Amino acid sequence: MAPSPVPAPGRHTGPPIGHLPGRPNGRQPGTGTDMGVGAAPPRAARPVELPSVHGALLCVALPALAVCAEHGQLTGEGPEGVYAAGRRILSRCVLRVAGREPVALQGRMAAADRAVFLGVLRAPGDLGPDPGLTVERTRSADGSERITLRSAVARPLRLPVEIALGSDLADLGTVASGRTGPELTATVHGTGLRWAGDGGRSVTVTADPPPMDALAVAGVLRWEAELAPGGTFTVRLRVRGGSPGRPAGSQGGSAGRPGGHVLAEALAEGDDPRPGELLRASVEDLRALLQRDPAHPADVHLAAGVPWRCGPVTAEALWAARMALPLGTRLAVTTLRALGRTQLSGGGPESGRVPGPLRDAGPYLPPRCTGIEATLAYPVVLAEARRWGLPAADLEELLPVAERCLDWLRRTAGASGLVPDPGAAGPWRAETQAHAHRAALLGADLLDACGRPGGDALREAAGRLREHFRRDFWLDDRGGGRPAAARGPDGRTWPQLGGWAAHLLDTGLLGGGRLAHGLLDRTETEQVARLLGTPALDSGWGLRSLGAKEPGHNPFGHRAGAVRVHETAVAVAGLAALGHEKEAASLLRGLLDAAEAFTYRLPEMYAGEQRTAGGRPVPHPAACRPAAVAAAGAVHALLALAGIRPDAPGRSVSTHPLRSAPLGAIRFSGLVVAGEPFAVRVGRLGLGMVEEAAEGLQLGV
Repeated sequence: MAPSPVPAPGRHTGPPIGHLPGRPNGRQPGTGTDMGVGAAPPRAARPVELPSVHGALLCVALPALAVCAEHGQLTGEGPEGVYAAGRRILSRCVLRVAGREPVALQGRMAAADRAVFLGVLRAPGDLGPDPGLTVERTRSADGSERITLRSAVARPLRLPVEIALGSDLADLGTVASGRTGPELTATVHGTGLRWAGDGGRSVTVTADPPPMDALAVAGVLRWEAELAPGGTFTVRLRVRGGSPGRPAGSQGGSAGRPGGHVLAEALAEGDDPRPGELLRASVEDLRALLQRDPAHPADVHLAAGVPWRCGPVTAEALWAARMALPLGTRLAVTTLRALGRTQLSGGGPESGRVPGPLRDAGPYLPPRCTGIEATLAYPVVLAEARRWGLPAADLEELLPVAERCLDWLRRTAGASGLVPDPGAAGPWRAETQAHAHRAALLGADLLDACGRPGGDALREAAGRLREHFRRDFWLDDRGGGRPAAARGPDGRTWPQLGGWAAHLLDTGLLGGGRLAHGLLDRTETEQVARLLGTPALDSGWGLRSLGAKEPGHNPFGHRAGAVRVHETAVAVAGLAALGHEKEAASLLRGLLDAAEAFTYRLPEMYAGEQRTAGGRPVPHPAACRPAAVAAAGAVHALLALAGIRPDAPGRSVSTHPLRSAPLGAIRFSGLVVAGEPFAVRVGRLGLGMVEEAAEGLQLGV
């Protein structure tokens, strides 16, 4: 699905497909949609308030999406409806039996792309309190629906059943703005109804069995249901949209969608059943978020999140592909390929950079450039995908793009090794320096392995960056010090501590199961680990994006205090890899408890309120759910329990499990290392054992 990206509050987005009328479209005034290091610092855009969907059930199989309330009726209120490729093809689907709507009892997700709703009715003439009719509705992401009436009444029943349907064919941006206008007028079409809009767009709903009456003006289909005692009556609806160049029925549903060949069916089982539930749901959500590149249908990438961020490939899609490498390298390949096609060319200073929109960076710093983030992530993802078993042909194809990214990094870093973000005048963000340092070291390793020049120059640049960072970014204080969030060209520092510091512990994977050097020395690393475990940052549900004691803290602020699942997962993995098990286990338990409260479909962020006894994590009203970095982050955090470090080119794999086994015994299976199934078990004593691996793969610890 490719709806109009709608800016969340305080967030800056890229070029919309059709931005909200009279609302900011996410571009920075005077700068366009993308910033490089030669551009002037941007000004902030006005925020836009989105309708809340945190209480809705979202059936996802992109480009199809159904937004449903728990009662199961589609009323056309707010964002409710069935969408295809960013357009609401069905806004209303209201069931009545004998003139009454069922009493809603339960709505739940049965899978990432399917929801089930249960309601009841008393049969006409019954005076007691017990309902004799059960109504079960199963709705899929493409709007297809099965409605079953079941009678427990001792006598035969003949009941009128009607379904009121409506469509406005509004795009998602218009729906979000609340300016959809009236529904279209239907016409009778075959066994159902059809609506036609501007530009050749249309939608049809067909029913089986055919209705006895079809009232086009009212948009109503009617049946007479005959129910014997214990009998059932079932209606099946099919929803199909059409647009110019795309006939009705060609874009809805999950037929032909990528799935198992892109992401493996990983499983977890152990003493605590919740990791298994979270892993299953996260893999399902990742598959549901896969979308094809329209110009290159063989390539897929993850949408950033549903419902608001399903546009072109983003830096978040790349980070998610990196965290999903244990499920196979195919997603990384197709995401890298899609991003590589956008890389800037020519001989200018921006040559080699991947373009990307600006995003909010919190209450203190100017917006950051996600294009810089993607450029620095590209060689890292390619290098680590090679360690997980990337085929040689894919490496050969993608290596030139990575080389151009690394050339851009060398030119931009200059003598200091520091990378400004978003413009040449800075600031120099600590998080960006962590990405740059990782890219330089893993990029150097990649170039050496492929017989390409430039590795030594990258290692020298990483050394200069390390030296400058330790000298200029570490702030001493009575508590042992802290890293600065950023430095300005005038020497000013931003001391605010937040979840961004987790990226300083994410150093990257080299050969033989070795971790790359980090920006921090050992003492500084231990101090950052301690800080990440303090109540100011660890909310009990995950890592706050800005510490609770920092000025400007807002528990709902995207970069000002909310819990961002991606950062929490990075912290868990980084802490675990560096031996800080207490802090890693605390964050992992909090994330797992939050996942259970969210029925294992984690949103991209939620409020950073302090956990209290008997409390629950508080949703963020504008968060996407599901979201790529949240689903992939769950995979990443859970697998930190086993600490898998593959080196497919070296034909080895090692495990570095958490010795404290904070969740008891656990077994992961269905993973992929060196192109073959991989399974590992961690016992209650924290000892890892590989149970399945590719033939000839040497096992280490």
